[in-house]
Amino acid sequence: MQKQTIINWLQKFTDTIEQNKDYLTELDAAIGDADHGINMQRGFKKVIEKLPTVAEKDIGTILKTVSMTLISSIGGASGPLYGTFFLRASTTVAGKQELDAENILELLKTGKEGIIGRGKAQLGDKTMVDALHPAVMAFEQAINDGVDIKNAVEKAVAAAEEGMKNTIPMVAKKGRASYLGERSRGHQDPGATSVYLMLKTFHESLVDS
Repeated sequence: MQKQTIINWLQKFTDTIEQNKDYLTELDAAIGDADHGINMQRGFKKVIEKLPTVAEKDIGTILKTVSMTLISSIGGASGPLYGTFFLRASTTVAGKQELDAENILELLKTGKEGIIGRGKAQLGDKTMVDALHPAVMAFEQAINDGVDIKNAVEKAVAAAEEGMKNTIPMVAKKGRASYLGERSRGHQDPGATSVYLMLKTFHESLVDS
């Protein structure tokens, strides 16, 4: 996977967040602060403004810049969590101009571990981890089975979508939603939803490359 695909992905994800801003905010209004869509849109808009300054740099530098931008411009939990994902991911691809399947797997696994470490959330807590963890597991299994990158990411997207939907019957155990207890049941987690959109646009960018 070439560096340009990463840049295209960040642009596509930003566009998708813009298109789904109200939907994400609506999901968050049910169990959170009603600001997930707004915060994500603001943060990634800043990312796109910064991208031209690092477009000629390596992939690690690009992802680190994404991280720093998100942390400084997104409020609530989204900034630190997504910022940590991209920061930890950047360390695994430092100096690289292109990525192979193992690089992508390491990027995803390290980013996921960063989120778990930062948010202290586990599978089943009704958070972004419920979409990201099964996606990473599906990608790793596909790669181990000899599947090519595009199809492996497609499997990861399908797993993320299932994980996202699985948050609906869960009772939240982390974040603002946890204050609602049983009343958080029956609502899809906004963080898991944005993770699904992130991986979906990653796959779309690979297909387009």
